[in-house]
Amino acid sequence: MPQPPTTIVDELGIALANLADNATGAFVPTLRLGVTGLSRAGKTIFITALVHNLLTMGRLPGFAAFAEGRFIGARLAEYPDATIPRFAYEQHLATLTGRPPEWPEGTRRISQLRLVLKFQSGKWLSGWRGPASLNLDIVDYPGEWLLDLPLLGLSYAEWSREALERAEGHGAEAAGFLEALGGVDPLAEASDLAAEHLALAFTDYLRQSRELGAMSTLPPGRFLMPGDLEGSPALTFAPLPPQQAARNGTLYAMLEHRYEAYKDRVVRPFFRDHFARLDRQVVLVDTLKALNAGPAAVADLETALTAVLACFRQGDVNPLLRPFSKRIDRILFVATKADHVHHTSHDRLEAILNRLVADAARRARFAGAESRSLAVAAIRATAEGTINEGGETLPALIGTPVAGEELDGITYDGKTEIALFPGDLPADPDSALKGEPPVMLNFLRFAPPSRLERNAAGDVVLPHIRFDRAIDYLIGDWLA
Repeated sequence: MPQPPTTIVDELGIALANLADNATGAFVPTLRLGVTGLSRAGKTIFITALVHNLLTMGRLPGFAAFAEGRFIGARLAEYPDATIPRFAYEQHLATLTGRPPEWPEGTRRISQLRLVLKFQSGKWLSGWRGPASLNLDIVDYPGEWLLDLPLLGLSYAEWSREALERAEGHGAEAAGFLEALGGVDPLAEASDLAAEHLALAFTDYLRQSRELGAMSTLPPGRFLMPGDLEGSPALTFAPLPPQQAARNGTLYAMLEHRYEAYKDRVVRPFFRDHFARLDRQVVLVDTLKALNAGPAAVADLETALTAVLACFRQGDVNPLLRPFSKRIDRILFVATKADHVHHTSHDRLEAILNRLVADAARRARFAGAESRSLAVAAIRATAEGTINEGGETLPALIGTPVAGEELDGITYDGKTEIALFPGDLPADPDSALKGEPPVMLNFLRFAPPSRLERNAAGDVVLPHIRFDRAIDYLIGDWLA
């Protein structure tokens, strides 16, 4: 799928915004980092951990500037765009480190945060000039919004055809919507009541699909993550069987108009004002959840990732055009919740993620952008140990399951620590994607760690897995 089509007005708006960014960063360069993920992949946790580790000089041996003693520190700064909500770092950290600790609420709207990083360059000439600074702008947005970008290249008839084909293949979760669809005449007189009834049934179908692990069925993403558009007429449409030359005033014409308005007033501004201005992108993927749901969920996740990553503006930029145009030059794919499997399966988890994003990674390399996959836990919720089962010693995870989690007929209370054999991931990524043999994981959601160390300054130290390597890949070259 090609990148979303843009108009001359879009490109002019992007160029002016980039020019303004460069003007405000004339003396301190700015790196804009986008963080997104699909279906509860851990965006809020990733950003909170990123900010906290940079502010408190966390344990980051794989972050070269820190390991070499060149990273001086970081501070929070006011974000230059006062119209964008601030990422609630302090509130999220308080939730994670409270008594009892809890996972913070997930991303529901776009938010941003600026960190000013101070460092000593490792280059001779730059180092001779003294410490340097970098503005790190972190842009957080729901993955469901990212799924909307391919809509910019689809007409209402094309989107309806694809959406209805998917619904017909999704059985029980789509039954209510298909029943509601069968009760309307697309060529009947336009009716707000009929549009609302159909949109509600369609939204319910999307919610059920998400709960079952389906991702490619989800656009329009604002139906699930409406943000400040909740209750708006802009979200009151649904797919209808394509009609030949539907006249004005019909239900079909009404929903087609609302679909086009959704693209022009919701999707396109998001692409133009935020997405097209990124330098680097992190894509968080809950690979384990898809594997646990079965091969259909894994195939659906691969389809969704390939579609949305095709929308990235990626590759090299002519130096003469850099003040006006930006491209994503590095993409980091992160398999989150690496602490939910034993470390002996981490390489296999990365291999499976590499297989899922193979097409997108090839496209990125062809465009001139780098990409990498890592299995990461931004905040580690488990420790490792062993258990004896049937005379056999098995590797185990030790942690406290979230209240309400169930396994083997046991419902956990959120207070009891357990030791669990999580299962093994297959060595062959293709077999994992096909489910042959089936991937058997004892998959539970664990609560945040309740016992945290503190550094000499009294700041909590957040345990992690490979998070330092993720930070180094994302910003390390800017601090070289």
